[in-house]
Amino acid sequence: MRLKKLGLLGLVSFAFLSGCGVSNNSTNNESATSKKEEASSLTFMFRGGEDEKKAYEAAIKKFEENENVSVEIIATDADQYATKLQAAISGGNVPDVFYIEQSNLMAYVDNGVLLDITKYIEESDFDLDNIWEYGSESYRYDGEQVGTGPLYGLPKDLGPFALGYNKDMFEKAGVELPDPDKPYSWDEFLEVSKALTLDTNGDGQLDQWGTGFNINWSLQAFVWSNGADFINDSMDKVTVDTPEFAEALQYLADLQNVHEVTPSISDAQTLDTYQRWMNGEIAFFPVGPWDMSTYDKLPFEYDLMPWPAGKTGQSATWIGSLGIGVSSKTQAPEKAAKLVEYLSASVEGQQQLVDAKIQIPNLIDMANEWASDTESKPSNKQEFLDVVEEYGRAMPAARTYNAEWYDEFFINIQAVLDGDQTAAEYVAEVQPRMQQKLDAANTNR
Repeated sequence: MRLKKLGLLGLVSFAFLSGCGVSNNSTNNESATSKKEEASSLTFMFRGGEDEKKAYEAAIKKFEENENVSVEIIATDADQYATKLQAAISGGNVPDVFYIEQSNLMAYVDNGVLLDITKYIEESDFDLDNIWEYGSESYRYDGEQVGTGPLYGLPKDLGPFALGYNKDMFEKAGVELPDPDKPYSWDEFLEVSKALTLDTNGDGQLDQWGTGFNINWSLQAFVWSNGADFINDSMDKVTVDTPEFAEALQYLADLQNVHEVTPSISDAQTLDTYQRWMNGEIAFFPVGPWDMSTYDKLPFEYDLMPWPAGKTGQSATWIGSLGIGVSSKTQAPEKAAKLVEYLSASVEGQQQLVDAKIQIPNLIDMANEWASDTESKPSNKQEFLDVVEEYGRAMPAARTYNAEWYDEFFINIQAVLDGDQTAAEYVAEVQPRMQQKLDAANTNR
């Protein structure tokens, strides 16, 4: 059996996890199954901020009571998770249940890290059709492509990347609030951004800006709404070298360099755009569901709106997701699958996580009821659901074998953002390098 390369984490040497050399003797299999069912404890590894950690601790406590099982929680910060999970896999000490990055699903399955949990989910009494289709399909894999085949996890959450705006800033400037049902055109968005970019204290220096987008997380919305993409539908051709793509990238760069509605490079060195948004100095800023607990404490009112639309006339943005999967080596597969189901799809588990304001509900009926609450922040929660149901997409590398081709795009992007290189020049230059890495990933699968 030829082992395939693990993608984003770059892990190697998985013979001990892949099932190679394992006896097919039925007696051995029966013995292993018996031992698995004897296990009365699980380990669960995840990442997140303090609010998320507290929410999961509370949810797992209820699960332990319900299932008469002990769960050891291994919580890490977001920037440590990949390294610690890699070490656990390499050391043969994989947690029973753990978070799955979308871009790692294929490699984890191909290398025997993840357990096929289809039968456990099908035998349970919850309705899989009540989970967002994007969420469940993101963790199906048939050996060739993501989206079909057995289930190797359920969504921890969906992360629709919506656009937020500072309502107080609009009202103070006398600018009409955005229409929640109709996106700005790019020209309209720029016009409003200019109206909200101000020297509010009269010292001759700007201290309020229209925008503060991070290119890594916001470029996708502008590219897609302009009819361009990073990759073709067959996932074998990098498509950044088109006029529509270059136009979207140039538009974002010009917000700072030409129109000055984004803090300058020197301004950003003093305080980054996230901090300026938190201080009430920026009008438009992306908002994910994971931000809600933090944004509850903002010193201003904020709400959600559609992303501005390019040539297509339609908003676009991405939907992130993490999955929760089960180790192929767990000694308690049924209990482990129940923990996945509880955290992802039970009403009780979901309610605890949603109440903590760290995600939208995975359950469609619960989500619709949740979005109807216009009293709590943000008022227009429906925008999150609109992203999931209508105009959100997977990140470009979410369903390729690794993300190296995609990461290549951003390595030398700064010259465009600084105005030292045109977008058209850059996309023509970077496309061959991206294609080379995509070809390598597809060839070496």
